[in-house]
Amino acid sequence: MYNPISFTLALIRIILIVILLLIFVPPLLLADKLFKLSPQSAFKVRRAWVKIAKVILGIRVQVSGTPHAETALYVSNHRSFSDPLIIADYIDAYVIAKAEVGDLPLISTGAEKTGVIYVQRDNKESRSSVKKTMVKTLLEGKNVLVFPEGTTNDKKQLLPYKKGTFFEAAQNGIPVVPIIIEYKTQKDLWFQRSIFSHHFIQFGKLLTDTRLEIGPAFTNSDGEQLRVDIENWSTATVKRLHKNWGSLFDN
Repeated sequence: MYNPISFTLALIRIILIVILLLIFVPPLLLADKLFKLSPQSAFKVRRAWVKIAKVILGIRVQVSGTPHAETALYVSNHRSFSDPLIIADYIDAYVIAKAEVGDLPLISTGAEKTGVIYVQRDNKESRSSVKKTMVKTLLEGKNVLVFPEGTTNDKKQLLPYKKGTFFEAAQNGIPVVPIIIEYKTQKDLWFQRSIFSHHFIQFGKLLTDTRLEIGPAFTNSDGEQLRVDIENWSTATVKRLHKNWGSLFDN
């Protein structure tokens, strides 16, 4: 059972997020229909929505590092459904997301208009199609964000990064920029529960403390070595971000 106060806070936040979507999404659809919004304009709308949503949800972020100056493939570890929301405030990129997100009303519509590529993780043809779309998007000069663990992970040790993303980047000469996002409490980590259940657990508390680090760009013509280099940097960064933070992974 949920704590009544926590449940009420999380419920109020859902209501406010829905209201925020109703304020942003219809004008976005209308503007896109009338003027065909550019990716840059759509990203500006997304950032504006995200900044307000973070306040509503009580998300506080300590950020280090800066986005790559050129087009890049960004790869991040995956802790919660809020990861893309937080990252989108700092990086303009098309997000590769699981197809289930497309079933969420309003959220899916806004996501589609401001940069998302859906993938059915258990469908080989879908994964192959997404890889082609990812490369095409990058070669057109647009950033892409991928979560190469393939699912959310509630353990300190990262799940092995799936190699396909890195082989595509290596073959096409695309720089890869690693990101690490970490949360302070166990309640922030999404694992084996529905998205709605997790919302009430994660956002039933007053604040969500997060650390985000954007790494340097890596390049290599060898896809496997590129994957290993990114994994090594990411693993070391996870340990460093949690050190002396008083977080769930400190001991």
